Amino acid sequence: MRRFAARIVAWQSTHGRHGLPWQGTGDAYRIWLSEVMLQQTQVATVLPYYARFVASFPDVRALAAAPIERVLEHWSGLGYYRRAHHLHEAACTVVAQHGGVFPVDATTLATLPGVGRSTAAAIAAFASGERGAILDGNVKRVLARHEGIEGFPGEARVATRLWEAAQALLPDRDIERYTQGMMDLGATVCLRMRPRCDVCPVAEDCVARATHRTHVLPAPRPRKTLPQRALRVLVLECKGRILFEQRPAAGIWGGLLSLPELSLDDDVEAALRTRFALTPRASRALPALRHGFTHFGLTLHPQWIEVADAAHAAERTATWLTREAALAAALPAPIKRLMKRLPSR
Repeated sequence: MRRFAARIVAWQSTHGRHGLPWQGTGDAYRIWLSEVMLQQTQVATVLPYYARFVASFPDVRALAAAPIERVLEHWSGLGYYRRAHHLHEAACTVVAQHGGVFPVDATTLATLPGVGRSTAAAIAAFASGERGAILDGNVKRVLARHEGIEGFPGEARVATRLWEAAQALLPDRDIERYTQGMMDLGATVCLRMRPRCDVCPVAEDCVARATHRTHVLPAPRPRKTLPQRALRVLVLECKGRILFEQRPAAGIWGGLLSLPELSLDDDVEAALRTRFALTPRASRALPALRHGFTHFGLTLHPQWIEVADAAHAAERTATWLTREAALAAALPAPIKRLMKRLPSR
């Protein structure tokens, strides 16, 4: 029986994904962009974002020179916004500390904001052919099943075993194709639900398949009840424009524009007077929106309010946008959904 890696390499040559816009290039900058965008995000979703990013920020110097607000506009809708902040921070680091030359070795790459061990190894493999193990979510699933590794991959002891397996199975050559093959196998064949074992190149010695445990390996995240939060968001409209505030850089939706928030117990009219010096003319509640985060669920209760005069608020840090301009701005996904659902004027 051929070695595990040899089968992965041969399979990728024929059945793997080819022709993606970041493939076939030694440009570490573009490889890095794709790897960060692909974290917890599917290829089909990433493709249009990647194209827009490269068109607007063709190299690391262009990205570093751009204001973070513009970077966030290009990221809007892709989720996990801390990644966009890390991209900008890393680009600035490369320009300041590496003369604008993007590093291609895993050790240096791992020092950049937002680049962990697996991402650094993947970039180094594709940019310079450096031999190193990767362990993204798809690869964890492949290895847990093939090697019969029990437990939730997020646990330290399980992660250690997975890293050991990933390192032990590395080929001596063809590291770029092998790395791509492991990603492709997890994304297209060794699926979380209904894995396609009949076309898997390493099925014949897969422990999970042999023991009929593909449905339980890897073990899922231990279930726990997610806490729930609720907020009121104000859709303050004056003469066809809606008020937005920029969120703090830290925390959820960091740096994005969003609607003003209140707790459900706050007095709305009092908040309008004290925070924005605005007077309401008409008001109505809009349907609630639910949004899930990794660690909690959020229910937004929108309140549309027509205000009489925005002159005083305009002097503050508020931003007034038309509905059309708001849809083109860097908004959190649920806020953008709300904008699309607003009743016509």
